[in-house]
Amino acid sequence: MNVLLNPSRSAFRNGMFRVFIGGSTLYRTGDWMDFVAINWIALQAGGSGTFLGLVNLCRLLPIFLVSLPAGTLADRYDRRMLLIYAQAGSLVLTLGLSLWMAMDGPLWLFLALIAARSVFSAMETPVTHALLPNLVREQERGSAIAWNSAVLNLSRIIGPAVAGVMLTTMAPSIILWINAASTLAMILVVTAVKPLPSAEEPGRAAIVQDSGQHGAREAWRYIRSESAVQSLLLLAVAPMVFGFPYTSMLPLFTQELLGFGTDKLGQLLSVTGAGSLLCSLWLSLGREARWPGRWLVLSLLGFGVSLCGFMAAPAFGWAAAAMFAAGLFGQAYRTMSRIAMQQQVPDRLRGRIMSIALMDRGFIPLGALLIGLVADMAGVLTAGLLMGTGCVAITVGVLAWRRELWRM
Repeated sequence: MNVLLNPSRSAFRNGMFRVFIGGSTLYRTGDWMDFVAINWIALQAGGSGTFLGLVNLCRLLPIFLVSLPAGTLADRYDRRMLLIYAQAGSLVLTLGLSLWMAMDGPLWLFLALIAARSVFSAMETPVTHALLPNLVREQERGSAIAWNSAVLNLSRIIGPAVAGVMLTTMAPSIILWINAASTLAMILVVTAVKPLPSAEEPGRAAIVQDSGQHGAREAWRYIRSESAVQSLLLLAVAPMVFGFPYTSMLPLFTQELLGFGTDKLGQLLSVTGAGSLLCSLWLSLGREARWPGRWLVLSLLGFGVSLCGFMAAPAFGWAAAAMFAAGLFGQAYRTMSRIAMQQQVPDRLRGRIMSIALMDRGFIPLGALLIGLVADMAGVLTAGLLMGTGCVAITVGVLAWRRELWRM
């Protein structure tokens, strides 16, 4: 699993990309502040792990419904304008959530607003992944993906820490107003950036003439013909169902297993983000990884072991160290998986294939709901250990079935 360094591959040398990343940093920080506020309010309002899982089901389930149509649109229309429309819709509904919190509205309306906003968020993600390679040169694409991941993780350090402190003294609605302001700033940034003219393949323009249904069939045909793409999609099941729901369920684990409140919750999320950021920055330096399949498998095994270590933590320091490791290994998997997938697909299919790949996030709320139910019926510790052991067991099972992953 050698890694080669090539400075000419660094996307950060591109001025337009730096503008985009700068705006994205502010936007994602507000988004993570929002994430902490929403989950904490859900736990306090619903009073159970099941309701917390239900909130995250509403937050992420639209991915299954919207991701592929959004990817098809990204292959047919202006990706930059689509991103602006999606973020504008999210902005309006964030304001609606802040008003709901200020007015102490009914829980059903809270769930409805979360689900409606998630539709726009589900549109935004595949469009962003399709647009990102168009902002840089071909040899910089891997670095661009890693820089984008670095921004997500830097914001995961700053956002939860700030939100955790604010929640001790301020109303959660204030945090959502801040998120709305950061979303507006990102809309202005996306309006200013322009894709590179050479980034568009001539064949992509012809897709505008196709129907969305035909475009989806073409994407599925491509997946059926590519064994490597199939293996990457199958491998995603383990972490999405049993691993990554840990961020949604962390308020429950922090409160029930460690006995801490919002300040420690914010610190744990920030420590997790620090591990993820370290990994993303390392990969963003233009490093070219050999044997990506081995990186993916080993990072998932480390991820599962780290989660088990957190659940068994006797003190906060141990828990923080385990969360740092979980962030490091989890991000190694996520970034390498996205890079590997981007390298497998042509630009004319990029929006659709990436939207299918990004649908794996839709398993997260199902996993959160499952873990929440187990926590209510069998105990929080049992539910937490199920996350780590499930991640390891399914990864080993997929590797035994698709051995080409190790040779990828």
